[in-house]
Amino acid sequence: MNFQQLKIIRESSRCNYNLTEVANSLFTSQSGVSRHIRELEEELGIEIFIRRGKRLLGMTEPGKELLVMAERILNDANHIRRLANLFSDNDSGQLVIATTHTQARYSLPTVIREFRALYPQVQLVLNQGTPDEIVSMLESGAADIGIATEQLMNTGSLAAFSYYRWNHAILVPEGHPLASEPVVTLDKLSAVPLITYRQGITGRSRIDRAFSAAGLSPHVAISAQDSDVIKTYVGLGLGVGIVADQSFDAERDVGLIKLDGRHLFEASTVWLGLKRGQLQRNYTWKFIQLCNPELTQEEIKARVLSDDSETAIDYQI
Repeated sequence: MNFQQLKIIRESSRCNYNLTEVANSLFTSQSGVSRHIRELEEELGIEIFIRRGKRLLGMTEPGKELLVMAERILNDANHIRRLANLFSDNDSGQLVIATTHTQARYSLPTVIREFRALYPQVQLVLNQGTPDEIVSMLESGAADIGIATEQLMNTGSLAAFSYYRWNHAILVPEGHPLASEPVVTLDKLSAVPLITYRQGITGRSRIDRAFSAAGLSPHVAISAQDSDVIKTYVGLGLGVGIVADQSFDAERDVGLIKLDGRHLFEASTVWLGLKRGQLQRNYTWKFIQLCNPELTQEEIKARVLSDDSETAIDYQI
């Protein structure tokens, strides 16, 4: 039995038993994955997976028990590596942040500049993804900190801290009829083509809920993953944009007008997430504190290393 075999067991569950995806996530071949599974089953004398031909459909009862043990062993091994790193050099290393495009582009530059001044020897890696992908990266250990809305605070395996609150704004090209309206309403928005975030991204659920509550069916002509793409197509006159308000810059976004949308859509909170129970270097705690100065490092550590997963710490700044 070896760590690679245990990683394959864990990734098989995460990848819905698709061995091609397992192989890709572990940077190996599908034949190698199959061989490791076969050798482990032969060594233990049990069948780990339920099969139909060569396809894996799920885990047997012994396989489910093995998965729990594999998760624990791999987490403990990761803690050992982290513990060694913590005491070897605490002011250098790598900090991996998984976040959305909007946060990486608009909210993080100031924090990262402060962080770089404090820790010039730490390499920062920004991995952009959807909230679901960010959660997955945190849970697998591929990222140290996750930054996104909603999903992080709803995941029990993560400790979540509020970063800041934001609202949606309406974007139109110069000369658009909505620009002369005293107040933008959902009725007026439902009558024009809309360009906004795709499902699961940057508060899209709040947009959908607002229209649904009003009994309206908006025409979302174009949906995209990031604000810059949305603004591009608004500028081409293809629709009215609904974006995070912090993504608009009057000097940079020439030709576009921002209209107030605070009265239309519920405000959103951006959350900072860390894997619960996982040791971190001091600069990781410091990064969280730079994002939310209301927190002390002691509070952050206590929350992350606590077994209590029922509530997230919500300090508004």
